[in-house]
Amino acid sequence: MDFDSNSSSSSSSGVFEYMVNDYAEWNESITQRQRREYVLRDLEDVDSRLYNYYFSPKPLYNGAMFHRRFRIHKHVFQRIVTKLSENDVCFQQRHDSTGRLGASALTKCTAAMRMLAYGLAADAVDEYLKIAASIARECLGHFVEGVISNFGQEYLRRETSKDVERLLCESNARGFPGMLGSIDCMHWEWKNCPRAWKGMYQGRSKTATIILKAVASQDL
Repeated sequence: MDFDSNSSSSSSSGVFEYMVNDYAEWNESITQRQRREYVLRDLEDVDSRLYNYYFSPKPLYNGAMFHRRFRIHKHVFQRIVTKLSENDVCFQQRHDSTGRLGASALTKCTAAMRMLAYGLAADAVDEYLKIAASIARECLGHFVEGVISNFGQEYLRRETSKDVERLLCESNARGFPGMLGSIDCMHWEWKNCPRAWKGMYQGRSKTATIILKAVASQDL
């Protein structure tokens, strides 16, 4: 059996050269992906705008407009912001690695509330609040955990006998004797509902939904 050593060596060198070039292209693509583009965010302007729009002595938007956009009263929101900034490092304004001042507690809490109130995606608040999607997701998680840990014992506890008596008196005054609270329900779309279960959860909207029910008193 004849064996051509020249053709074998040239073929091996070609394969080796191809592997080297392929590795170089792969390494270059990984390096380009790891480079993070810096976005200049004027966070001081964001804080000033938020303060003048909603929290100054004479804000541009007040009362019903604030409640509509935050789904909460202003004094309650300010109490939450103060409590979280005192107990959670995430909401304390600090300098980043470049020495620039980061987002304030007011901006981060506003981002979390906008995501909760409007059902926005994490990157949707960047246009208005100049916060990246990763920071917005982190703020939302810390916001929910902070509200539970700081206000859970007072507002998320089981009702006492005094609470029951007060609720019954309020309901009786409104013409509903014996009622502790009214039931509110809302439909959440179940995007990944199994096809075998779709008929049980499908309503008029022709999409699978899950009904979330909650019993709430008037003051809530």
